[in-house]
Amino acid sequence: MNMPILTEMENNIRRLSLAEQLWLMERLVQRIKENTINERSRFESDLIAMANDPQIQRELREIEEEFAFAEADGLDIS
Repeated sequence: MNMPILTEMENNIRRLSLAEQLWLMERLVQRIKENTINERSRFESDLIAMANDPQIQRELREIEEEFAFAEADGLDIS
């Protein structure tokens, strides 16, 4: 974190009226929401790409085969 810049920003915010501070707060919340949605979209896109990747599919099949014996142990996890 860049503390000198954040401290300067805080000092500048103190000079704003309450209405201006509320407006700024609303803009910050909106930006955080947008960034969160964008991050989630990128994450979901990455997951979809991974799920469609033949190499990853092959690796998952190998893992399933490797642990197939555990399915026959009689334990029901669900």
